[in-house]
Amino acid sequence: MGKSGRDWTQIYAIYGMDEWQTLMFLLIHAFFFSFLSVFFLLYFNPICSIFDSFFPALPSGAPRFIAGFTGSVTAILAVCLLFAACNIFYSSVSLHWDMAQRIVNAVNDWSTVKTALDVGCGRGILLNAVAQQLKKEGSSGRVVGLDRRKTTVSTLRTAGMEGVQEYVTCKEGDARHLPFGDNYFDVVVSAVFLHTVGKEFGHKTAAAAAERMKGLSEVVRVLKPGGVGVVWDLVHVPEYVQRLKELRMEDIRVSERVTAFMVSSHIVSFRKPNQQQLLSFSGEFRVDWRCHGLC
Repeated sequence: MGKSGRDWTQIYAIYGMDEWQTLMFLLIHAFFFSFLSVFFLLYFNPICSIFDSFFPALPSGAPRFIAGFTGSVTAILAVCLLFAACNIFYSSVSLHWDMAQRIVNAVNDWSTVKTALDVGCGRGILLNAVAQQLKKEGSSGRVVGLDRRKTTVSTLRTAGMEGVQEYVTCKEGDARHLPFGDNYFDVVVSAVFLHTVGKEFGHKTAAAAAERMKGLSEVVRVLKPGGVGVVWDLVHVPEYVQRLKELRMEDIRVSERVTAFMVSSHIVSFRKPNQQQLLSFSGEFRVDWRCHGLC
């Protein structure tokens, strides 16, 4: 992963983080278990005496084992929670920025890009990375940031801080029903968002998987023939690859595994076939359907 030229303090100063509630939950519990483990360490003998007085029937040495085991478990829990908190913070800030640069680099030619879409733009890390690329190319294009939450003000504020506000437009909407016409965008990108689509049905249910596929199909629908889609997401990337193959997308590429938010993540990129190929695929589908009907 290449260097972004920024440290996490600069990125955090502009974007903050969306997962701060989870971070605070983990940190509070990490500090609680740290305090508890230190308490067991400092007052080990009195705690053993308390166990001995409350449970006199225990074998000799059992109170010391119970106190030592409890103290060890609390210490391990503290370390695990602290590690999880650090990983969430890193994934939300520094890693998110680095992966945004990789997503931008997955598009070979930005000089011809006039319209781009970021599905699930949040506070705009990826959105602004695309806008900066358009600005670098001297393009007159624009990138639209779509999110289901009302983040327009904060997103436009970060775009202004990055000096790319004239390249950015924000819109509220549902990824399963993108408010754009067919074949509208040259490039569509998304970062750690599609896995949240349909989460109201439960992440591991068939209904949630169907909703995620609706979102991915919408990404394909709004792409122009010959357009490029790039998605960085968690856990479900194999499902996306299978769906993209079913939709006859070309140049499907999957990056190496990157741990983000304590789970595996990948970048998957693809290209939508040109109009002639799409018509050919449609003809093949009709022929196959008729054949099955005759059989």
